[in-house]
Parts: sequence; C-alpha cells; structure tokens
Amino acid sequence: MPLTPLQALAGSAFSRVADARQADGNAVRLLCDGPENFPLMLAAIADARRTVHLENYILENDSTGRAFADALMAAARRGVSCRVLYDWLGCRARTPPAFWNALSAAGVEVRCYNPPRFGSPLLWISRDHRKLLCADGEVAFTGGLCIGHDWAGDPLRDIPPWRDTAIEVRGPGIAHLEDAFADSWAACGDPMPEEKRIIQAAGDIGLWVIAGSPNSMGLYRLEQLVAEIVERSLWLADAYFVATTGYVRALTGAARAGVDVRLLVPGANNWPVVQALSRAGYRPLLEAGVRVFEWNGPMMHAKTAVADGIWSRIGSSNSNLASWISNRELDITIEDEGFARRMEAQYARDLENATEIVLESGRTRRLSKASQPRGAMFRKGKGRAHAGRLLAGAVGFGSALGANLAQHRALGPSESRVPVAGGAILLVLAAAIFVAPRLIAYPLGVLAAWTGVTLLLSAYKRFLSKNGR
Repeated sequence: MPLTPLQALAGSAFSRVADARQADGNAVRLLCDGPENFPLMLAAIADARRTVHLENYILENDSTGRAFADALMAAARRGVSCRVLYDWLGCRARTPPAFWNALSAAGVEVRCYNPPRFGSPLLWISRDHRKLLCADGEVAFTGGLCIGHDWAGDPLRDIPPWRDTAIEVRGPGIAHLEDAFADSWAACGDPMPEEKRIIQAAGDIGLWVIAGSPNSMGLYRLEQLVAEIVERSLWLADAYFVATTGYVRALTGAARAGVDVRLLVPGANNWPVVQALSRAGYRPLLEAGVRVFEWNGPMMHAKTAVADGIWSRIGSSNSNLASWISNRELDITIEDEGFARRMEAQYARDLENATEIVLESGRTRRLSKASQPRGAMFRKGKGRAHAGRLLAGAVGFGSALGANLAQHRALGPSESRVPVAGGAILLVLAAAIFVAPRLIAYPLGVLAAWTGVTLLLSAYKRFLSKNGR
C-alpha cells in the first residue's frame, strides 16, 4: 500500500522543517482535562526516586497548586532532586513570593523565567508557555494544562474544569523532553549537571519533540506544511486562534481541495479581545469550506491537531504569533494510526458539546439552540491573559483596522466589530490625553527613558569591547 504524503514526510523532513527530535519505542496515553491528569502527575512525583522536573506557565497558589507544592516538598525532603521553573508573568498575579520561598526552604530548586530587567525593556514579550513534568526519566506529562483551579474545576459547586488535553509519555522520547527542560533551565541560570540517560523502549509509537523557543518558528513551518499536504482530514482545536494570512491560506486551500478541515475554538474566551479577533477571521475560513465550532462549556484550552487519521499534535502552542515566534513552547507530534483514532474519537466527543458557526445571507451565525447538544452548560473561568496573547491580538487587531482605513482588502461583516472597537479605544485614549495628559505622558516618559538608557548602556558596552577594555 503506497505511503500518504504525511507518512512520506513524517520522518527526516518533519524533523528538519520543525527542528524536531525523533524517538521511537514509546508508549503514549491520551489524557483529558485536569481531573484525569493531576492525580497521575501527583502520583509520579510521589513515586519519584531521583529527579522531578516541572516547567509550567502557571503554578497557582490555590488548593491545586498547593497539592503540587506539598508533593514536591515531600519529594525533596526524601532526597529527590526537584527543580521547578515558572513564568514570571504567568504567575505574577496568581502566586506570591511566599509560595516559592516555601518550596526553596524545603530543598526544591526554583527558577523564574524572564522577570523584568532594567537592561531589556522589551524582553518581557517572550514567555515560558511550556507545560512539562518529568519524573526519574521514566514518565513525562505534557500538553496544554497549567496547574490551578481553572483546570481542576469544583464538583461541589458544579463548576466543570476547563477543557484541555495532555499526554503521558514513557520511553526514549523522555530524553528529548528532559533536554528541553534543561535548555529552559539554563536560560535562567547555571546549567544542570550533565546526566547520561539510557531509557528503554516502552511501546511502539514514534514521536517528535518540538521544543519551540523565541524566533525558532519550527512549529509554524510544520503546521503550514501539514495543511498543504493533508489529503483527507485536518481537525484542529485551538484556544487562542489568531492565525497569520499564510496559515489561513493553507487551511482554506486544503478545504477548497476537498479536505475535511475543522476548527474548534472556545465559545467564551477568558481573553475576550482574542475571541473577537478569532471571530473576525471566521468569514474567509467558512467561505472556503472550513467548518468552525465554538465550545459550549467552560474555557476550551486544548491545542491539538489530527490529520488524515494518522498524524497528531498535542502541546502548548496556540495558532498565533506569540506561540510561533516569541514564546518557549513544547509540542509533540505522533505518527500512529491507533493514537490518531483516539484523537479523532475525543474530537468527535468534543463536537457533541459545540455549536457550529455557519454563513447565512452573507453573515456568520451560530446554529439555533435546537441544534445544540442538550445539557450544554457554560461557566466562565477567571483566567488571565498573558503578554504573548496580547501581542498576537494586537497584530490581528492592527491588520483589521489597517484594512478598514487603507482599503487593502474588503472587510467582511464579521469583522465590523474590530474597527468599531478600534475607534472606541482611540476616542477613549484621545479623551484621556485631553482630560488627564499625565496619565499618558508619564508612562510613555518612563518607557522612553528606560529604552534610551538601555540603548546608551548597550552602545557603551560595545565601545569598551571594541577598544579592549
């Protein structure tokens, strides 16, 4: 039986395009939502004998986060080498210094990714958005889940968890995940001691680890390639979909060629600006035949793809510029028909609690409530946005406003909210400048002074280096 294009390119070509590292002989388990993930992760920490490495954008100071903290401190006290890496912006408003101090006092090594630094006023845009737990080099968990109450839910108050997807990995692929953690760890201080790892095969699944870092764009290239060569189906789930023109063209081109392209996004986003931008981009997708669905439950936070019933992706990357360009992200791709079938089955279950968006009389609309699954419920989470999503939102927002002002392209009805919102924001900004100019001038003055001093110091350092001082 001849190989499909995905099968033919899934080896060395994918590795080159995405700068991915391949490993065969793995066992991979698909996991759904926090209540399925967190007990397994906590058990892995409790069973660890040598090392625990935890890297996550958010480790919140709530009952869920404290359960992980208690497990890590207990492991450290029994002699396990525990390392925790968190993102400064992701945890800034969620986790006080006392939380990290308690971990450190118990023997857990703690590092913070990319806190503000005087000499780098714009470096804050890059965030560590990865989600990874490795224990003893024997088991690892990665996907879209942060650690906090939004992902745990509250059954006693009838609050379901955010919808999210992760995987448990056993086998040689863990070595590449450990290397990804070590790279992030070294970006925040001294590198970890080198360790020789010989990890035995645990199954028959081949996987590729894509450890995205600022300016790498490996996953972006890979996602475009997959959209270009897919033949039968491409089903995507994305929490913060604000895609580039190139990626949208790849998706619409596949749909026009007869590929069953589907996109599942949140029906209610914890960052409303991103939701508005996603909806503003529905029209070209729908006109090309892409089917768009909005999740009816609490926040849909998964970042997954399954193509042609053979290729799958699970990870932390969203389809926006922040994930593709500025952040540290971690994704795994898998070429295995059995695993892809499980991904498709989960996707089909998710669509049972989603509403399809359709075109009608030149406008987009949600299908009637009669077509929605019975018992669908919504409880909005309290999540907060991060700077990377804001960057992606600003890019998409500027694109729509530019189209409106410069007439570079025709705006569809679904995009009308963007110039309305843009105009309102500009009017509010103008009013603030006239009524209270100091509110605008002082922050701009601080930013200008900060940037100016940074540039002068950088030039001075280059001068000293050039003159051998």
